[in-house]
Amino acid sequence: MTAVPDRAHPRPDSVLLRALAADLDAADFRSEPLRGLWGEEADDALARGLREPILRAIAGRDDALATLGLLWVLGMPQPHRAVEWAVPRTGVDGLVELGLAEADGPDVVPLVVIRPQSFVDADGVGEWWIASDLDEVALGTSLPADHVLGVGGASRTLAELVIPAPVERALDLGTGCGIQALLVSRHARHVVATDISERALAFAAVNARLNGVHNVEFRHGSMFEPVEGEAFDLIVSNPPFVITPRVNDVPEYEYRDGGLIGDALVEQFLRTAPDHLTPGGVAQLLGNWESRGGVDGLDRARSWVPEGLDAWVIQREQLSPLAYAELWIRDGGTLPRDAGFTRLLTAWLDDFEAREVTAIGFGYILLRRPVDASRRLADARSAPATGSATQGGWVPEPVEGPSTPEPLRRFETVTRPVSNLGLALLAGLVAHDALADGIPDRLLVAADVTEARHHLPGDDAPSVIELRQGGGFARTIGVDPALAGFVGACDGELTVMQIVQALADLFEVPLADLWADLEPRIRRLVEDGLLLPADAAE
Repeated sequence: MTAVPDRAHPRPDSVLLRALAADLDAADFRSEPLRGLWGEEADDALARGLREPILRAIAGRDDALATLGLLWVLGMPQPHRAVEWAVPRTGVDGLVELGLAEADGPDVVPLVVIRPQSFVDADGVGEWWIASDLDEVALGTSLPADHVLGVGGASRTLAELVIPAPVERALDLGTGCGIQALLVSRHARHVVATDISERALAFAAVNARLNGVHNVEFRHGSMFEPVEGEAFDLIVSNPPFVITPRVNDVPEYEYRDGGLIGDALVEQFLRTAPDHLTPGGVAQLLGNWESRGGVDGLDRARSWVPEGLDAWVIQREQLSPLAYAELWIRDGGTLPRDAGFTRLLTAWLDDFEAREVTAIGFGYILLRRPVDASRRLADARSAPATGSATQGGWVPEPVEGPSTPEPLRRFETVTRPVSNLGLALLAGLVAHDALADGIPDRLLVAADVTEARHHLPGDDAPSVIELRQGGGFARTIGVDPALAGFVGACDGELTVMQIVQALADLFEVPLADLWADLEPRIRRLVEDGLLLPADAAE
């Protein structure tokens, strides 16, 4: 790719950005008014890279909203007089001073796009104005290597992933245009946002000031270098995890390429992040991992997590080397009809073949640092006695000494849609903690759980019994009559052992044998949120 000359970065002038925010607000420059201006079909077409439907829908319009939509959403030059009228507080001179546009004769030429991005979190519904570099639709060509991406699918996925809990200090590692830092700032007292790209940091600072966010601090540097020696209650990251062949003529986009070989960047993050988490602190990120040399990608990711750390890795999809290469070559704006496509595809496939990569997984990673050892010991000392099952009843056994609860280790593939992902992950952590001292004394079936029984024609007994979860991960779990009977009796009134004893009598099996069979499966139903501790459900 031809080298792109250095470009001036946007400038986060607070006074001018407050004026611009007032102009955008006065023009009602928001998602719904824009969608109403040019129609749903044209709006959806823009997401596919087509802007002609919008141009046809608003042909002849010269009001402020239409002018700003063409200037900022489509990235098209607009008449100087129309822009001056649309942003009277900022003026064209102000846009030029901010580095967002330039005056070119009778026209104002946008240097960035600014698009409204709506969001929903625990505090309600809101919307940001997010500035980023002109995309391939506006440029009409492939992207420059220092391109700062706006809000894409990965950004929205990470936003859904983050656990919605208030924290004191948060870190957004690899902030890009700053969207995650803005979202996290709504429930963090202080946010540090870092990036290896000075241009990205400039955009992130512009976006924070444009949206009136003042509790975010921006720092330049790679990975955890800018926060050496610091710890955070929450770390979020959409890191530059894309696997790219390290060949001279393959472009390395700052927003997606970390400069390392294969999935080494994700490995480095998992090995390093725990050092920057406070006790109980959580790190959440997106990532890729390779199945390589006969070792499954999830197993490789498991080996990167330090001992004693809680880890939950969810693989959402797995691509072949060919599908992966095509996806990211297109992402850079190079299409199969373009001259360089075959050369780039060959470089990607040669790299995967040389490293024996057979598949590339994509998904979500959650890490949590355990609370400090002294607290764990105190919790263990106050834990109730454990016990063992006998045919005659439940016999308590003394605790032999303080022990550390087993860390959470979940590495799974979940391809079905997940509703309220952040809340579902939080519920999983809470359930894991609730099981630290054993299965709670009383359990209650979650309100979204239903049971389905399948019978073969003429059979009285079901051949298949399934528990189905309506929310969260929407899991479907096959159970046998004993476990189905246990779940059906979990009304929060009977104790776990009362139910198991009754089932042992019903099925005429020793209590110890039935408990040994049911106990791990009951734990899993609690972990998955199908069964809830009765006191927590009240």
